[in-house]
Amino acid sequence: MIEQAVERFLVLGPVALLALGLSLALMVLLRPWLSRYAMARPNARSSHRDPTPQGGGISVVAATFVVAWGAVATSPALLNNESGQFLTLTATAALLAVVGARDDVRSLSAAVRLAIQCIAVGALIAALPDQLRVLPQVPWWLERAGLFLGGVWLVNLVNFMDGIDWMTVAEFVPVTGAIVLLGLAGTIGICSVVAAALLGAILGFAPFNKPVARVFLGDVGSLPIGLVLGWLLLRLAADGHLAAAVILPLYYLADATITLIRRIVRREPFWQAHRQHFYQRATDNGFAVPEIVRRVALVNVALAALAAITVAAEETAVSLAALAMAMAAVVWLLATFARAAR
Repeated sequence: MIEQAVERFLVLGPVALLALGLSLALMVLLRPWLSRYAMARPNARSSHRDPTPQGGGISVVAATFVVAWGAVATSPALLNNESGQFLTLTATAALLAVVGARDDVRSLSAAVRLAIQCIAVGALIAALPDQLRVLPQVPWWLERAGLFLGGVWLVNLVNFMDGIDWMTVAEFVPVTGAIVLLGLAGTIGICSVVAAALLGAILGFAPFNKPVARVFLGDVGSLPIGLVLGWLLLRLAADGHLAAAVILPLYYLADATITLIRRIVRREPFWQAHRQHFYQRATDNGFAVPEIVRRVALVNVALAALAAITVAAEETAVSLAALAMAMAAVVWLLATFARAAR
């Protein structure tokens, strides 16, 4: 078992390191260009005070897929007859990156953005094999409709939650790290490779986004990595680990979904940018940005540990207990952000 884990690490470790190096190099090269053409100007809903270049997600997305495809070219067996699905993931992520880049430079209408997101998610769902099921008890068409809606929401909520420095780092490093560790304990496939590449790419971007950020991720990064995250979680759930797939992104899901529901109930224009997410309210309540992301990161590490426990145990009772503890941790974090800092 240990020897097999070491062999897997010798595959996934270099993937993460190469993606980290490529992402870091691309950030160094792109930053002057972004400073000239893609500046984010502060407004009433911003968490930053000075104009800051955005679009650093170009390095994250490029490094993720360049390194992942390089790994596949070196070891074609990693695809395991999933070349069509991986190609579709690459194409749809590229589509969202192009749309995000256009939106970073000159804003697109909400309707156009949503329509293209639906096309991307729909194409990725259509590329899934018919036998891939998450809830076999549910009719196939109803499950696919649910996956479509969930995919569109996940793409958007990653974009919504990328509102302060290092927030995406605090979310994606624990989540992708957990998926990589699960790959070390099981069979290495294209999902593990993509997770390792995304982990490295995010770490390569992190120094530039450290508070106070010198570069923002931008829609060019948040939209496609939201799609990639959705695909990774879907594959995790389809492998029989539904509890883990729910637990890993639970903080993001809770913050964004509760905020959306509250805005709909209040009849507010929920499709417009705002500052009502719990982490944004925390800044208004006196929390410093480093303190917010530190708490988010710690909770996400705890969620990753609970997700790993459900995979190792493979028992319904353990999964339910882990899910309950995960929900308690997230509720505590949201409640903490909702009140004034001491």
